[in-house]
Amino acid sequence: MEWPVTYDMYAQLPDDGKRYEVLDGVLELMSPGPAAPHQLVGGALYMLMQSCCSSDYEVFMAPLDVILSPTNVVQPDLILVHRSRLDIVKLRGIEGAPDLVVEVLSPGSRKRDRVRKAAIYARHGVPEYWIVDAQAGTLEQYTLENGQYVPGNLFEGEDKVVSDKLPCASFAVGELFRNPLIRKLLS
Repeated sequence: MEWPVTYDMYAQLPDDGKRYEVLDGVLELMSPGPAAPHQLVGGALYMLMQSCCSSDYEVFMAPLDVILSPTNVVQPDLILVHRSRLDIVKLRGIEGAPDLVVEVLSPGSRKRDRVRKAAIYARHGVPEYWIVDAQAGTLEQYTLENGQYVPGNLFEGEDKVVSDKLPCASFAVGELFRNPLIRKLLS
């Protein structure tokens, strides 16, 4: 495939059963399907955000294309778009910067999520970015300041997750990891 890869080129790919993202014009194969702990944590976060934020935000789960630009198409694990900005939600995905993106780390995605995707989200103006680490039992919060992410907080244990940008968010981070199957699978 020629470089740079654009959304239109990506959208024309035949369905080969694999998931891809376009990062700075490079087509990247995502790791194999998410492992069970990843899905359990992502599902718990979705349910928590639905219960505390759905009156103000539309909450989406992967896979869903977030088209930040023609050469940056990502599939965050969780996405929030404020109801006043639902015009960015289109048939083919979300076109523009959501209010929050969340990545649940997988062994093969740590560097991509922490470095490459964080830089892309910041460059495209995503105001808040969370990284959830099931292995560590943490949620890292980053907020956008002057085009760069700065650490907002590191939530662990029974710390209450709060956000100045998303005042509806209010839950103990430990709720994400309560399912005993998560600890069993990670031990």
